[in-house]
Amino acid sequence: MTSSPRRPRAKPIAAPAQPLLHPRNRHQGRYDLVRLVAANPALRAHLIRTPAGTDSIDFSNPAAVRELNRALLASDYGIQQWDIPDGYLCPPVPGRVDYLHGLADLLAADNNGVIPRGPGVRVLDVGVGANCIYPLLGQAEFGWRFLGSDIDAEALQAANANVQANGLGQIIEVRQQHARGNLFAGLLQAEERFHLTLCNPPFHASAKEAAQGSQRKLRNLGTAQAGSRKAPALNFGGQANELWCTGGEASFLRRMIRESVDIQHQVLWFSSLVAKSEHLPDIHKQLAKVGAGEVREVAMAQGNKQSRFVAWSFHGEAARKAWMQATQA
Repeated sequence: MTSSPRRPRAKPIAAPAQPLLHPRNRHQGRYDLVRLVAANPALRAHLIRTPAGTDSIDFSNPAAVRELNRALLASDYGIQQWDIPDGYLCPPVPGRVDYLHGLADLLAADNNGVIPRGPGVRVLDVGVGANCIYPLLGQAEFGWRFLGSDIDAEALQAANANVQANGLGQIIEVRQQHARGNLFAGLLQAEERFHLTLCNPPFHASAKEAAQGSQRKLRNLGTAQAGSRKAPALNFGGQANELWCTGGEASFLRRMIRESVDIQHQVLWFSSLVAKSEHLPDIHKQLAKVGAGEVREVAMAQGNKQSRFVAWSFHGEAARKAWMQATQA
């Protein structure tokens, strides 16, 4: 009689009961709109007055969100040129950089508590998108080197334009995944090694579900009221492959876990955002099934939105520490 595989015990990195932005995150509290307008004067056209008498922007307006991102990237990260084609995902910067800070802590835990910085740390962004936001933020915060992959050639063209416009072609590479059903398979060269992979997976199972999710978001923002002006379908934009896939987030992550087995010797830590907490039990079950010996679950939050990422490794503590020591050599 065979025993069932032992489920690795997830070790959450310490977080308060109500998680907030990471302590290193630059975007604590309210946005300093005076400073941000100075960094990007085009943002001024999108300022609105709230019922409380304070300045804000209309977060239901994709153009406003885009100009806010440009201001944040310019003022806080030195990214002076940034654009995305109409209709592509426009991600909120604070939440994206929070994920990177959590991953930095993960590496630091195997590096005597010191965050490794510089191009010796290589990161794979699965589904980099037209915005290329993780590589741009990761190189600005930590100097890491990135490979961004995507199935969408137009998205990669836009991502590369952002890279080249900021003179980052030596530290950020984009590469097309030509096999639509694959995430890692067929993408990497045999000699390539990565400290981290990261991913913001499509979490809806259909276009209809994605549209319904957007409408809920708009209602939470208080803009989808009866009789109000017509709100945009997707306030943060997004193409089909960015927002939904067959089976949704759960199916996507099962595929990622299965494929991670085949390249386990090339990656120190795999990771992905997990939008829906109800998917966590199945994720841990799948990770136990493939023999991932180390699993971390890290809580995150921005405003009222609760999120988390899950990271897993097939390397034991001694092997991870040796990998990190080699990075510093």
